[in-house]
Amino acid sequence: MNRRGLVTLLSAEVVSAVGTRMSALALPWFVLATTGSATRAGVVAFVEMLPYVVASAAGGPLIDRIGGRRFSIGADAISAVAVAAIPLLHDRIGFGGLLVLVGIAGGLRGFGDTAKHAIFPRVAEASGIEMTRATSLQDGLSRLATLLGAPAGGVLIAVLDAPTVLLFDAATFAVSALLVIAVRVGPAAAPVQEESYGRALRAGFDFVRRDKLAGAIVFMLAATNLFDAAYQSVLLPLWATMIGSPVALGVAGASFGIGAVLGNVVFTAFAPRAPRWALFTLGFLVGGAPRFAAAGLSDAIWLLCAVSFLAGLALAAVNPILGAVMYERIPPHMMARVHGLATAVSWAGIPLGGLIGGAVAGAVGVRWAMLGVGACYLVVSVAPFVWPVWRKLDERPAASVPGQRAVPADEPAVS
Repeated sequence: MNRRGLVTLLSAEVVSAVGTRMSALALPWFVLATTGSATRAGVVAFVEMLPYVVASAAGGPLIDRIGGRRFSIGADAISAVAVAAIPLLHDRIGFGGLLVLVGIAGGLRGFGDTAKHAIFPRVAEASGIEMTRATSLQDGLSRLATLLGAPAGGVLIAVLDAPTVLLFDAATFAVSALLVIAVRVGPAAAPVQEESYGRALRAGFDFVRRDKLAGAIVFMLAATNLFDAAYQSVLLPLWATMIGSPVALGVAGASFGIGAVLGNVVFTAFAPRAPRWALFTLGFLVGGAPRFAAAGLSDAIWLLCAVSFLAGLALAAVNPILGAVMYERIPPHMMARVHGLATAVSWAGIPLGGLIGGAVAGAVGVRWAMLGVGACYLVVSVAPFVWPVWRKLDERPAASVPGQRAVPADEPAVS
């Protein structure tokens, strides 16, 4: 067993994630400081996210062919240059040039994240750690990076300035590239035959379409991410404004984050023996709609914080379970294209969430919008009780030998 590779890969992901969380605050602050336009700040956020989604979907076949490790190193190294160029060159390139750099950085981050996910299962298997526990460690560290990175970014912006924080983010990409260089990844299973780019991309779509559980996962995440985006970006800020307490935004987010980190610690300890279907369904029932109901039916900040904390606890098991299931079901040589496609579709609703949340709130008011979107969340959350395919969550690899994986009955043949 070689756990050093897994520790190194997770360290690279954490370093990059902390920098990204800081940049998520520093970039809009930088745009506001240099242009004074909230509209332009919104345009920058969209231009960063769109290439990320496109790169996640389109980059998979290339990553599968070239290799996730090499692709990750290259993407992170170029990202360091692109992000550093934003504060260093903005006076010379204008707003149009800034958009180009932001779009390049967003696309590279999509490539880099997909590449790291592509090599993760092989590195985890080589470490001898059970896959659900490995994905729980991955998700827990990501949540911890969010919990620490956002406040640290705010403090550094206040103490230093936004351009300096962007340079720090560039440095984290460089460190991530150096760490991945030290990761040794065994060869993936070779595809049945050489595929053109178009055929390889189509094979990824076909896998998600034919594997009923994978398709159900992608659909559910697309819907819940849309609802969560409406909640985070529009409905919760409007609710905080309505009750006259902007601090509610911070304490609700912190409560959720603390609950998620604590829940992850507990789940990681019991992950190999945990009942996946039961924890997954309970997680969405407790962690989804109740947050909307608490804000829609009450003005009490303490109630929302308590519900958010419980939501974080309940949802702590969801991402590790889904991550393990996808890693176990996807053929190794198709990992990047399928995982990238699943990420792109799952995230596709995020830009729409804010638009839909704002439109609904404008039409019926904040409270009814909270309750209406929460009801939609609840409907989606009960899908695992209705569709028998969700019971496949409890399927695990028959053997515990590192490198072996479950072969689902409905896995399509690779042409």
